[in-house]
Amino acid sequence: MSTTARDLRVRLSRLLVLGLATTLVAFGAFRAVHDDAARLASSSAPGVLAVDTAESALVQARDAAAEADLQGAGTGTFHTHVSVAHQALALAASENVTGLDGRRTLQTVTGLIAVYSGWVEQAGREPGGSPLRAAYLHYANRVLETPDTDEDIMGRLADLRKEQLEVAERQAAPGWPLTVAWTAAAVLFTLLCAALWETQRFTRSRFRRLADPALLAATALWAAGAATLVWLTLRTRAGTADALRELRGEPTGDGITTAGARVAEYLADADVRAAASDGILVGGVALVALTVSGLLPRIAEYRVRRHR
Repeated sequence: MSTTARDLRVRLSRLLVLGLATTLVAFGAFRAVHDDAARLASSSAPGVLAVDTAESALVQARDAAAEADLQGAGTGTFHTHVSVAHQALALAASENVTGLDGRRTLQTVTGLIAVYSGWVEQAGREPGGSPLRAAYLHYANRVLETPDTDEDIMGRLADLRKEQLEVAERQAAPGWPLTVAWTAAAVLFTLLCAALWETQRFTRSRFRRLADPALLAATALWAAGAATLVWLTLRTRAGTADALRELRGEPTGDGITTAGARVAEYLADADVRAAASDGILVGGVALVALTVSGLLPRIAEYRVRRHR
C-alpha cells in the first residue's frame, strides 16, 4: 500500500512547524536587538551625554568663579554655566536611565548646586582680596569637588554617569539570552532549509517533475529574508558598539556635541528598524503559506491519481 499521502502530510506538518517556529524565534531575537538599540539611542546615550554636559558646565563655572574679578557672580558667565548644568540635569532626569535611584541622585545634586551657587554669590559680594571671599570660594569648591569622597557634586555625577553607562553597555552587549535566541534561530532556519530541500526531492521523485516552483520560491525567499535580517542586525550591533565607544570616551566641552552627533549617526533609524520587525511576522506567515501552497496541490493530485 502506498504511503505517499501520509508522507506528504508529514512533510507538510514538518514545514508548518519549522516555518512558524523560525518566524517567531527570529522575530524575538531581531526585536530584542533593535529594541535595545532604540533605547540606547533615545534614552541611555542622551542621558550619559547630559551628565557629561552638566559636569563640563560646572567645571567652567568653577573656572569663572576662580577669576580675580568676581563681580556679578550669579548673573554673568558663572550663572550661564550653572544654568546649562541645570538644563542638562533636567534632561538627564527626563531620560530616567537608572530609575528612581538616578532621579534621587539628580535631586540631591540640584540641591547641592544651589548651595554651591550661594557660596559663590556670597564671595562675589566681598571686595577683592577679602579673606571672606577666599573662605566663601573654599566652601563652594568643597561642595563642588572634595578629594577622596564621592559625596560632593562631581563625585555624585561621576557615580551617576557610571551607572548610566552600565545600562548602555547592557543594551549594547548581546548577553547570553540573546545569543541563545540567535543560535536557536540559526538552527531552526537550517532545519527548515533542509526540510524544504528534502521535500523538493521527494515530490520530484514521486511526481516526476523537475522542481516545484512554489517550494523553490519559498526556499529562495526564506534565504533572502534570513540574509536581510542578519545584515540589519550586524549593522545595528556595529552601530551600538561605535556609540558605546563614544560614550566611554567621556567627552568634555565641545567634544560632547561632537560625540552626540556621532552617536546619533551610529544609531540612526534604530527605532525604525525596531518597529519594522513586525514585518517579520507578516513575512513569515506569507512564506509559510507559500510553502504550504507547494504541497497542497501535490496531495490533491495524489488523491486523484489514487482514486482513478
